[in-house]
Amino acid sequence: MKLVLLTLSLLLLSPTIVLGDRPNVLFIAIDDLNDWVGCLNSHPQVKTPNIDALAKRRTLFTNAHCQAPLCNPSRTSVMTGLRPSTTGIYGLAPWFRTVKDWNNLVTLPQHFSKAGYTTYTVGKIYHGRFGSQGAQEFDVVGKTDRGLRPEQKRVATPRGGRGMDWGVYPFKESDHKDWKSASWTVEQLNKTPKAPFFLAVGFALPHVPLYATQKWFDLYPEDEVMLPRMLLDDRRDTPRFSWYLHWKLPEPRQKFLLQHGEQIKIVQSYLASVSFVDSQVGRVLDALERNGLADDTIVVLWSDHGYHLGEKQITGKNTLWDRSARVPLIFAGPGVREGQSSGRPAELLNIYPTLSELCGLKTPDHLEGLSLVPQLEDASASRTRPAITTHNHDNHAVRTERWRYIQYADGSEELYDMANDPHEFTNLAADSRFYTEKQNLRKHLPQINRKPAPGSVNRILVYENGVANWEGEDIDPKETIPD
Repeated sequence: MKLVLLTLSLLLLSPTIVLGDRPNVLFIAIDDLNDWVGCLNSHPQVKTPNIDALAKRRTLFTNAHCQAPLCNPSRTSVMTGLRPSTTGIYGLAPWFRTVKDWNNLVTLPQHFSKAGYTTYTVGKIYHGRFGSQGAQEFDVVGKTDRGLRPEQKRVATPRGGRGMDWGVYPFKESDHKDWKSASWTVEQLNKTPKAPFFLAVGFALPHVPLYATQKWFDLYPEDEVMLPRMLLDDRRDTPRFSWYLHWKLPEPRQKFLLQHGEQIKIVQSYLASVSFVDSQVGRVLDALERNGLADDTIVVLWSDHGYHLGEKQITGKNTLWDRSARVPLIFAGPGVREGQSSGRPAELLNIYPTLSELCGLKTPDHLEGLSLVPQLEDASASRTRPAITTHNHDNHAVRTERWRYIQYADGSEELYDMANDPHEFTNLAADSRFYTEKQNLRKHLPQINRKPAPGSVNRILVYENGVANWEGEDIDPKETIPD
């Protein structure tokens, strides 16, 4: 008994162990960042020293995937802890708070607020106007403007308006909204936020328009830019239904890039934008360190989904392939083992329960994700299920360490051996040798497949009674695929 009391006294007096303390959380979201970051080795030229340094210090997930390859459903999934197939949120609308079943759901920031955290946000965390700046979600909301934008487009794309553009940003870096978001975050860290705090900062790049100042373009001279590996007829063995997910989107096809000499330029602009946003991440991480907060703060850095730059004959997201689904996911701070990377399949859905466990909070019962704490302690720890990505109703991809299996709403399939075919050039779904493998992968498809929630608009595909309907118009199966 005396020994127990002595041990307890030492714990209470120890300067390094303070009972009841909880770590802060710095939550960094990046828009449309695929796996083109240095630590993921997906583009040989990309320069992301700040993200790479964070990954080197702590735990990097090299096989992490989004729940949906589109902003609103992906971010809704991260913040609510529910799959798109559970909520019915598949398109750019609705904002989930307008859906009866989810208007009282406890989101990630609310969960931390209820536990006594002061919650802060700036930039894009939720999607667009649908409550992203609402006081309902955060205690303190940073007010920043959209930054300056050129009056004229640089690229005359067939669709997409002013936002579908790329090229050199003609203003100062400090005029860009991502600089402003980073500055607001640095300001909060300099003032030492009320602890414990949950601070969420969302960066817009490399979402279009892909604008970065000349200094970032200079890192990637146009005559030296390396294109991603791609086949010009890479859809020859994919189902026609794969085109339906991308039927009439604002992002241009690769055909447009090649015809107008923009293929290298868009890749250059994307790389420049990635390096610029990395520099803003660096400003925030430097402020965390400079203010003596790094040792007491869990940092999680993630992207809402990936982005095609010509692969599979398209640009943009909205697909169930790796380029659209694979994302950076990095954890650092208390409870996270240093200097390791895990190839186990991880989902953005796992962020909510992982942060809750790391901070010693009672995890809400409604969450569908599984904590990554076992892998944060030991990167080789096993996972009980693969990563699932969903786009529109009843279209799913299952990603294990070796395989990507896709099943579309009409029953058509794709199967890729990611160990031997990382660029997904050869669809093996029709090969009878892999029948058993497909059967095993199908077992992981979501059991709940909710139809699109009321108010669903923009990029919504529905398949019923053998007919595919894109945003209110039936698709004739004989219709030519749009350019």
